[in-house]
Amino acid sequence: MASIFTKIINREIPSQIIAEDDRHIAFLDIMPLVKGHVLVVPKEEVNYIFDMEPMALADLQIFAQKVAKAMDKTIKCTRIGVAVIGLEVPHVHIHLVPLKTMDDINFTRPKLKLTGEELAEIADQIRAGF
Repeated sequence: MASIFTKIINREIPSQIIAEDDRHIAFLDIMPLVKGHVLVVPKEEVNYIFDMEPMALADLQIFAQKVAKAMDKTIKCTRIGVAVIGLEVPHVHIHLVPLKTMDDINFTRPKLKLTGEELAEIADQIRAGF
């Protein structure tokens, strides 16, 4: 069964896509820790990040770096935090989280509930950084 991320990749579920190439996609998390929380996902459905082929993992990190640099240009934060948890969805994903404090990347906190309009505005802002 396809993961929710594969459904986003296949455009079966709407999302605010930030960036995409032939092997990767980045989109806003719909339940973000903070505004601007982005997920970076390989299009190939792999459950565990360390099961990825070495070059595929390297390419994913390079793609994530490009997204993080666009975020850094357009979101007011101290830096972009990176986390790989891998328990929520059985499809590799990297969390890019704008940080002002260490608590901004605390996954035990309640998630934000943003409107579609707020998500679209944030996505436009980040896309402008490319």
